[in-house]
Amino acid sequence: MNEVQIQAGREVLFGNLKIPEGAAALVLFAHGSGSSRHSPRNQFVARTLNNAGLATLLFDLLTQEEEAVDLRTREHRFNIGLLAERLVRATNWAKQQEETRDLRIGYFGSSTGGAAALVAAAKIPQDVGAVVSRGGRPDLAGEALPKVQAATLLIVGGNDDIVIELNEQARDQMRCKVKLEIVPGATHLFEEPGALENVAKLASDWFSLHLARK
Repeated sequence: MNEVQIQAGREVLFGNLKIPEGAAALVLFAHGSGSSRHSPRNQFVARTLNNAGLATLLFDLLTQEEEAVDLRTREHRFNIGLLAERLVRATNWAKQQEETRDLRIGYFGSSTGGAAALVAAAKIPQDVGAVVSRGGRPDLAGEALPKVQAATLLIVGGNDDIVIELNEQARDQMRCKVKLEIVPGATHLFEEPGALENVAKLASDWFSLHLARK
């Protein structure tokens, strides 16, 4: 695994890049509120994707200074525009690196990162082939929803009632290939036995299907 630095305007974002041999696609992770590239849940999903031959980039959407402010004020975690812009910049960075520039791109977003992934996918449709949202808030993507062209999988826990409803509303506004997958018995963070494994398998299958070499 390589530690990488991504220039995002005046800021530098830190990430972990893993490229299995023969990978044809790269999945960028957009973590949720109060999280980072060190999220154990996202790292678990990333390992599953790596085992399926997919490259992964887990990176911090916020700088350390922004993270410190956000922990006190929560002002950045719902700034979907900022998070989406960071994701676009990370995508552009990947397109410029020799080892990743030929890989097809997907996004895996959690919580508010799910909305950021959809907004970013709508901004650069030519670059993003698939999106998976885990326990996400796609409703926060707002007017970007009908503009998303990437095949989108929305994964929600079966016991996460409010978020199921928000995902159903978002799905109904989307015009691309979109599927809502409900994991039975799971709550918002998928902490129940086997729930996260289920998420990782669903995501792995979705990316493998939609990001395979055409």
